Amino acid sequence: MTSKERAELKTQAMKLDSIFQIGKASLTPAMVNAVKDALHARELVKVSVLKNCLDDPHEIAQVLAERTGSEVVQVIGKKIVLYKKNFELEEKRKRALKREKQNRHGAKNMKKSDKVQKSFSKPDKRSVAKGKKSKTDQGTAKYLWGDK
Repeated sequence: MTSKERAELKTQAMKLDSIFQIGKASLTPAMVNAVKDALHARELVKVSVLKNCLDDPHEIAQVLAERTGSEVVQVIGKKIVLYKKNFELEEKRKRALKREKQNRHGAKNMKKSDKVQKSFSKPDKRSVAKGKKSKTDQGTAKYLWGDK
């Protein structure tokens, strides 16, 4: 993980609330499995270590990262931030962004044949009354038949 990625993850983690609390029992297999599931669903997880836990938060972070297959983003006091990249979520985000761009720029991405059909479907009322072609109809006629 690069320092820029770590810095970005730290800024995202500031807004998060702690999901898990590690207490007197320290790390249990159930806790590790729960953190692993949360990392799969969210990618970024914040864990707090309670005062009655006798273990060092840095050691807990290293063990938890090792057992879940994640990376330690930061340990501040008794707060631990873990990150594990989920490729399924990333693919979903990419597809959503692509759909959003297509919806936003629908007219720009339209085929020329679709534009021609749209321009002929609604002629200008004033030009029809006068017997003239509208500018868009003239342009499409040039495109289709080479007329001037």
